[in-house]
Amino acid sequence: MTSTRFTLSSVATFKDLPEEAIRRLEDRLQPVLVRRGDHVVRQGESADALYIVISGRFAVEVDGQPGTVAEISRGSTIGEIAFFAGGARTATVTAIRDGIVVRLTRADFDTISEDSPAIWTAITATLADRLAAETRRSAALKSTMDTRHARPRPRTIAIVGVASGFVPPAFLGALIKVATARSDSLVVSSATIGDIVPRPSALCLEFTEALNSLESRYSTIVFVADTELTPWSETAVRQADEVLLVASPLDEPVGSAVPLGRLEAFALSIHPPSARRLAIVHARRGVAQGTRHWLTHRQPAMHHHVALGDTEDIARLWRFLSGNALGFVACGGGAYCAAHIGVYRAFREAGIGFDMVGGTSGGAAMAAAFAQDLDPQAIDDGVHRMFIEGRAMARYTLPKYGLLDHTHFDAHLEREYGSIRIEDLWKPYFAVSADLSNYETEVHVRGHLWKAIRASAAIPGLLPPLYTDDGRMLVDGSVISNVPIETMHSLKRGPNIVVSFQAGEGQKFSVDYASIPKRGELIRHILNPFSKRSLPPAPSAATVLVRSLMANRGSFERCLEPYDWLLVPPAPAEMGALDWRRHREIMEAAYHHTRSEIELRGRDDWARNS
Repeated sequence: MTSTRFTLSSVATFKDLPEEAIRRLEDRLQPVLVRRGDHVVRQGESADALYIVISGRFAVEVDGQPGTVAEISRGSTIGEIAFFAGGARTATVTAIRDGIVVRLTRADFDTISEDSPAIWTAITATLADRLAAETRRSAALKSTMDTRHARPRPRTIAIVGVASGFVPPAFLGALIKVATARSDSLVVSSATIGDIVPRPSALCLEFTEALNSLESRYSTIVFVADTELTPWSETAVRQADEVLLVASPLDEPVGSAVPLGRLEAFALSIHPPSARRLAIVHARRGVAQGTRHWLTHRQPAMHHHVALGDTEDIARLWRFLSGNALGFVACGGGAYCAAHIGVYRAFREAGIGFDMVGGTSGGAAMAAAFAQDLDPQAIDDGVHRMFIEGRAMARYTLPKYGLLDHTHFDAHLEREYGSIRIEDLWKPYFAVSADLSNYETEVHVRGHLWKAIRASAAIPGLLPPLYTDDGRMLVDGSVISNVPIETMHSLKRGPNIVVSFQAGEGQKFSVDYASIPKRGELIRHILNPFSKRSLPPAPSAATVLVRSLMANRGSFERCLEPYDWLLVPPAPAEMGALDWRRHREIMEAAYHHTRSEIELRGRDDWARNS
C-alpha cells in the first residue's frame, strides 16, 4: 500500500478486534491519494464508506458553525459514526494538504462482519466511547463559539515569489537562518528535498507520505517554491497550511495594482485569504508607499514590511509565522488613554517591542503612534498639542449632530497623523469602531489612519458618527468592545499585553439632584456672567458619556488566554475622563506601575515566554 506498513490495530476503532478479522479487513482496504481541497466526505451524504488517514491533515466543518471545528491527522478515522450507526454524514471533511487515506466500503465490511460477529461487539463499545467524546467536544465548542481566534498555527509554509516568482536571496537566506535556529524547523527546496526524502514522482503515494511524515520530526516545515510553476512548486503549495507571498519592489514606486504571476495565481487558487500572508521586501527602512497596490489582487490575511538586512524585521515575521508574535491591545477611556504611553515607554526601555498593535477609541490613537515606533515623549507632546493647546475636545457647537465641533477635532487628527495609510505602517495595526448600521464590530486595517481613529473615537452624542461611502454609520468602538482582545486573537496567534482601566471605580458624586437647574435658569445663568449663583458640581454630559462607554468592558476577561498579560495602571485620584490636563501625570503613574510589573514578572522570563 505504502512504504510504511499500516495496520488497523494501530487505529482506536479497530484495536480490540480479533487478529483474523483485522487481517481480513486490511486486505479490503483501498489506498486513495487525496489532493488539497478535495472533500473526503460531505455533510448530508449517505455513509457508504469509512476512511482512515495514513498521512496528511483534514479539516472538519459543520453547517451553521463558523470555521473549522476540528482537524484530523494520521491514524484517525473519517466518518466512522455514520458508517457504523447508519444514516447521513454529520460533517464535511476536507483535505488541507495532499494526503493518503485508505477506504473501506460498506459492502466489504458487511461481508466480513457476517463471518466474524465479534467485530460488532468490539466496535459497539468503541463507538459508544466516541459518541461520549463527541458530546463533550460539542458542549465545549458551544461554550466558546462567541470567542474568535486566528487559524491554528501552520505546521507547513510555502514561500512563493510574487509576480515574477523571484524571491530576493538575501531575504530568503535571513529567513532560513532565523527559522533553522531551532532544531525543530526544516527548510527544503527543489535543490535539497532529494537529500531528505526519496523523490519519485510528485503524484506518487510514497512521496506524499514521506513529505507528511516529516511532521513527526519537525514542528515547522518551510517549502521554498521554484520561481516557475514546476511540479515541485505545485507540491510545495499543496503541502502548505499557509502560503507566504514575497513581493520585492525594493523601493521601486508602485502606482497601480500589481498583476498576479502564474505561480502565485496557482497558490491563491489553492489557499483562501485566511491562509495567505504577504511580505513586502524593501531595500531599506523608511516610509512605505503604495502597499494597497500589492494587496488588491492578493487579499492576504495579513501583510508585513521587511527591510533587507534588518534582522529584527525578519525575526518579527518569523514570530508571526510560528505563532509567537507579541501584541499590544489598547482600550478606550478618554483622557485615561494617556496611560498607554507610560506602559509603552516601560516596555520600550526594557527592550521588549510589540509586533502588532491595535485598540479602541483613544487607545486606537495611542496604538497608531506605537505602530510607527515613535518616541514616548514625542507621543506625549502630540497629546499636549492636540488636547491642551489645540483644545480638540473643547470646542462646543449647537447640539444637532453632536456636542462638539467635529471639524475642529478632525483637523487636529489629520494634522497629527498626516496622510499615512494603515497598510503603509511598518507594523500591523488595527482600530475598532462600532457599525450601528449592522450592529457589528468594524475592524479597520486599511485606509487612511486618521479616519480609522476618527471612527473609533466617535463618542455618541459628543461627535457625529463617521459615515462611510457605502452608507454605514460608525461610532466609538467602546460601544461594542472597549478592550478589543477578541479582535487581536482573531488576527494573530501568540501572547499579548492587554491594558484596561478601572478609573474612578467606586467614585461617589455628591450632587443634589434637585439643584440641577431647568432650561430657562441654565440659559439665564450662561448669558449672565455676573450671576452670583453657582451651578451644582455635577459631571458634564461629556464626562457621563465617556464613563458610560468605559463601563462597557464587555466581560473581556473571559477572552484572555493564559499567555496574555493584563495590566491595569492606576488613575490619579479625582481625575475626570476628559481631564486631558493631567495627561502627563497619568502617563508617569502608568510608567512606574508597568516598570514594577515587568521587574516582578522577570524580564528574561517574559522575553523567553513571548
